Amino acid sequence: MVSDIFIEIVTAIGRFLLNPLLYIAIIFAILLGYRRVKQERKYFNRRIIWGWTELIGQWKDGWLYALIISFISIAAGLTVPKVFLIMLIVVSVVALVLYVINALSPVLTMGAATLAVWAMFYYDWTFSWWKISLVGVNVMDGAIVAITIIAGLSVIAEGLLIRRAALKVATPGIEKTKRGMQAIVYRTRNVWMLPIFFVMPGDTIAAVLPYWPQFTIGENSFALVLFPLVIGFSKLTRKDLPALVFPKIGRSVLLLGQLILLGGLAAYFEPLIALITLALGAISRISISIYYTWQDKTDHYAIAPSTKGAVIAAVLPDSPAEKMGLLAGECICKVNGVAIFTENELYEALQLNAAHCRLEVLDRNNEIRLTQHVIYSNDHYRIGLLLAEPRDV
Repeated sequence: MVSDIFIEIVTAIGRFLLNPLLYIAIIFAILLGYRRVKQERKYFNRRIIWGWTELIGQWKDGWLYALIISFISIAAGLTVPKVFLIMLIVVSVVALVLYVINALSPVLTMGAATLAVWAMFYYDWTFSWWKISLVGVNVMDGAIVAITIIAGLSVIAEGLLIRRAALKVATPGIEKTKRGMQAIVYRTRNVWMLPIFFVMPGDTIAAVLPYWPQFTIGENSFALVLFPLVIGFSKLTRKDLPALVFPKIGRSVLLLGQLILLGGLAAYFEPLIALITLALGAISRISISIYYTWQDKTDHYAIAPSTKGAVIAAVLPDSPAEKMGLLAGECICKVNGVAIFTENELYEALQLNAAHCRLEVLDRNNEIRLTQHVIYSNDHYRIGLLLAEPRDV
């Protein structure tokens, strides 16, 4: 029994490596990093965040959530049909190819895959390609409950990722306001990968791949599939800083995931509840995106040039500015006792005392604080600050 389980897990990992969605998502993350660095160099003539950050975060940020969801899925025996996972691959690939990142919310991709499986069953559609035949199944027989519970758990993971990880690749850009001035906006694009073990009825795999190892618990035969669930999040912020907006979005999505999970548990007694929960969950997730997008339809910008001093647009990682605790949105009033408003004035003021830097800063709460740091020859150019000022772009 133990050896059968081990073989099943190893085989599931092997099938995971053959999934085309895995490699499409990896390539997509690499392209996101390349595009972001290109934008940073266009606006600020330097790279702000390492180009491989999106790819590393794709795997590093979500593995713990994937492990928890996999444990619950296997322990509770949440079985999903093979055709559902194939349709989930199709939906996710289409969203990636069309560059609709926010469509990669689990409740949207799983909801669309469920709708496709139901339509195939209701209209008696079948599709065949090579050795794979897709036949619709009646998801109301029990699969809809498992799908809804897994969707709820995945949306909870999505909310936590938005709160804790989306800020890592929030990068500044320059946008012209309605008055013809320049202001700073922030864009984040994330595609996370959650390798989740799904439980499938054994016979559905055996019909296509007779050599797929299976193991039995009680009287039920099933197989494991390690599936690369892709979660996407994209947001452009103007009115508020990402550090203030993303936690709000994350909390909204987290609450939605909890409600979907409750709906899935309630559907154990009435499967129709799961179908209604998925539909309302998809509508709610779209509404959350529209609401926060609508809030940014304004001519008010959180970061713009100010008469009070030099406003910080970004802080380079591992720089003296980061060690001084400087944050985007703060305003530097004086450097070494000299009032500054631009990067050139910042650089000139630093030369007054090249070995030591003393700053007078107006923080996000409009309160003055003092900070200082010793500058070394190998430190970041201009202490690692990007300021909001008119630029040629």
